[in-house]
Amino acid sequence: MATTTTFNGDLPAEHPSRQTSQGARNINARDGHIQPGEIAIGVVIGRASEYFDFFVYAIASVLVFPQVFFPFESRLDGTLYSFVIFSFAFLARPIGSVLFMTLQRHFGREAKLTAALFLLGTSTAGIAFLPEYADWGMTALIMLSVLRIGQGIAQGGSWDGLPSLLALSAPQNKRGWYAMLGQLGAPVGFILAAGLFSFLLSALNTLEFLDWGWRYPFYVAFAINVVALFARLRLVSTTEYTKLLDEHELDPTPVMELARSQGRNVLIGALAALASYALFHLVTVFPLSWINLYSTRSLSDFLQLQMLGAVLAAGGIIASGLLADRFGRRTTLGTLAALIAVFSGFVPMLMDGGEAGQNIFLMVGFLLLGLSYGQAAGAVTANFQTKYRYTGAALTSDLAWLVGAGFAPLVALGLSANFGLAYVSLYLLSGAVGSLAALSLNRALEIRD
Repeated sequence: MATTTTFNGDLPAEHPSRQTSQGARNINARDGHIQPGEIAIGVVIGRASEYFDFFVYAIASVLVFPQVFFPFESRLDGTLYSFVIFSFAFLARPIGSVLFMTLQRHFGREAKLTAALFLLGTSTAGIAFLPEYADWGMTALIMLSVLRIGQGIAQGGSWDGLPSLLALSAPQNKRGWYAMLGQLGAPVGFILAAGLFSFLLSALNTLEFLDWGWRYPFYVAFAINVVALFARLRLVSTTEYTKLLDEHELDPTPVMELARSQGRNVLIGALAALASYALFHLVTVFPLSWINLYSTRSLSDFLQLQMLGAVLAAGGIIASGLLADRFGRRTTLGTLAALIAVFSGFVPMLMDGGEAGQNIFLMVGFLLLGLSYGQAAGAVTANFQTKYRYTGAALTSDLAWLVGAGFAPLVALGLSANFGLAYVSLYLLSGAVGSLAALSLNRALEIRD
């Protein structure tokens, strides 16, 4: 593979922007080679920081925003409106990916990553400073929407190619193991966010929490982003990292060229993990909103229970790596999609089954989520030709989040509140069927294990 002509898209070696970017990398260059384990550390740190931002906003969408920004609506309608704004980030993610890949082609990966994480941090911290609806009226809602869109654009732009590089650099017999490592960022981010909100709920009274307490996690998110930025730049600014990316041709490609050449892979990659992405919010955000609206259970205690579920999810993610290396990624994903389909039939019984049923729903749901989500990244990236993998993996992930997870809390709560929990079962079942159909189609385009 070419090592001198693929950096910064199609720019030649003598192009000024390429020389500038190479010079920036050489500042922090060091001797030696980058091992897959070191790449994995960068992946976990990066994903954990992004998921912390993600879940801080998600939890606030349930516990805070209906009262603070939609006090003129009922609790149910306020939560539904809050979930509408929640979905804006997923609509904006593909736009962010395209915009920041253009930035990368002109100024390099470090500039792109720094700008994206700066936007993510400022958008998240900006939410902490927003006045309430009682003070600013509709302007507060508009600003919340703008900042949420900013989060989505930044999350799309924060793609650094590390997961793709990790998949390509990992030993052949451990591809599943290394693919799952980056997915550990999800339970880690959730545990940190849920733990912080649980502490605030237990330490403050309702008035204090809604007045100023909820803002604190958004400040913390900004600080975590700063730490994650330096940790990731320490890796991506090395000449060894650049060499590996060049060897694997992991540079942005034009979106239209990707669509013409790899459009089928984008669609299959997004649908293959649909069951996992649909389940993602049905065990994290949706149950919290249901308990908040229709139960007298302590929200602090329920968040702690979800944290325990996230620990099970982390264990499931680790186990998925072993299973994928033993039985193959497609078999693992297909089996888990079938199990999620079975699990979907028990949603009404468990969620209406009192505390015991709800607890079982969470524990089983989180475990299935970990087992399936652990290999979702592999399904997203493995089909692409090498030159399209960087852009294809990013945009396919964006599409999977949008279709599978972006509207899940809104749809699940709206259906269950107006028509019953059985419709949540159908929603989750549709995701499982979509995954099974995509995996079946993928027999012609084998997911390489």
